Amino acid sequence: MLRLGFLASRNGTAMRAILEAVARGELAAEPRIVVSNNRQAPALAHAAALGVPTAWIPTKDDPAAADAALTQAMSAAGVELVVLSGYLRKLGPVFLERFRGRVLNIHPGPLPAFGGQGMYGRRVHEAVIASGVAESGAVIHLVDGEYDQGPEIARISAPVLPGDTAETLEARITALEPDFYVRTLQEIAEGRRRLPVV
Repeated sequence: MLRLGFLASRNGTAMRAILEAVARGELAAEPRIVVSNNRQAPALAHAAALGVPTAWIPTKDDPAAADAALTQAMSAAGVELVVLSGYLRKLGPVFLERFRGRVLNIHPGPLPAFGGQGMYGRRVHEAVIASGVAESGAVIHLVDGEYDQGPEIARISAPVLPGDTAETLEARITALEPDFYVRTLQEIAEGRRRLPVV
């Protein structure tokens, strides 16, 4: 059973889907903690309502202290795999070393072509549309010290349709992401998908 920790800055859409899958018995995992850098994040209230421990760790004023506090919070909760669900802060070196090869992120577009600093949310879909490619999708990857550079774990594809806008493509990809995240985690839990050694 996977011992999961979550990082979310806003709604934590993928986190919600994962918590619901655990509650239904469809995912062999135990949510240990949800952490946000945003005290008002709806993800925190949602997790607390389900009885999952939560923590608010601000990151702006003292990034080094936040790095240490986040590492301590996840370690104390017994987390073995960290799931990013719309976490909008770069992770610090202490945390990344402690959880090396154990931090997952989902990116709403093909990597590496549509990743990197500043490439998140609708910006990714705008870039995909502007490029003229026929296919987009989402990628689950390991997180390292660079934006969207960690090894790929799983990928799901979706067509770019004639007449698509960034908004319509975003809606199509966003609808795919939660179940894709859950399926990938279940494959990891069952040993059918292995995380690369980094």
